[in-house]
Amino acid sequence: MKRILTTIQKRANKILSIAILAGAITSCDSILNYNEDCDIEYCVKFKYDYNMEEKDVFAEQVRSVTLYAFDENNNLVYQNTDQGEQLGDIDYAMNIAGIDPSQCRLIVWAGLNNESFAVPLLYPDQSKIEELNVKTLRKQATRSTSEEEKGKYSHRNYLGGIVKLGLKREKVGDILVFNNGADIITFVDFANTLKTELGSLTRFQNSKIIVDEISKIRKQEIKIEEVKIIVPSLRLDNIVSDLAKTSRSKAVQIMEAQRVFVNGKNEIKASKQIKQNDIITIRGKGRFIIKEFTGTTRSGRTVILVEKYI
Repeated sequence: MKRILTTIQKRANKILSIAILAGAITSCDSILNYNEDCDIEYCVKFKYDYNMEEKDVFAEQVRSVTLYAFDENNNLVYQNTDQGEQLGDIDYAMNIAGIDPSQCRLIVWAGLNNESFAVPLLYPDQSKIEELNVKTLRKQATRSTSEEEKGKYSHRNYLGGIVKLGLKREKVGDILVFNNGADIITFVDFANTLKTELGSLTRFQNSKIIVDEISKIRKQEIKIEEVKIIVPSLRLDNIVSDLAKTSRSKAVQIMEAQRVFVNGKNEIKASKQIKQNDIITIRGKGRFIIKEFTGTTRSGRTVILVEKYI
């Protein structure tokens, strides 16, 4: 009988890993004519695609994850933390015992390790959701400035230098490029290493590289260029074709290669209808805002005003 229960749990796990959360299986009796109770094992699978690469990099970049479950009254009913190399397994999912997660509000905090952020101690059946105030420990930025850098280097140049040095990509956050240099956000314990390594590159040997508090980071001015495109319909493939200046069939290939994002989410459906204020990102081509539908041509094609980030 133990073998039968194991089979049921494995089946449940397979369903849950796809659906993230599921509570459809409530007892062994719902599957087999079996009178003894059996425990249903829930699991949660995580996805991290809100990042500069705009793809799921949870397995590559996360090494500590804490899950909190709150009931309808915002009381903490469950919490669990997983750490280490197990999170690097593409099939990793956190097992949950004792609650039905589909009936709870789930909140997750994740990072490279426990030094990435600090969370207060919470206690099930005692703590409320209002007590979950997380303090980030990412507090330093490396700044590179020089007269020689003025207008010379782009985001790609700085990121390329970091990759060339063999430094871990997950150690570096946003790279804000200015006319005379860049501010690179990183972790406190990595800032001086980054400073030293960047200074060893020929392109930055004459640059002034300093480590400073993140509160002193410079505000980046966003430059936008307005362009007009004319498309036969508001299908995503038509718009990507025009924005990327390529054929519609090539646009579909770009989408299938998971290089197109709509409002931060990867989109491969060519027939998806685009709306006003949608933000479209095409890797290698840029980011665009569908600002306004300004009219139609005599042939019925739609004229769209687009704002392109420069």
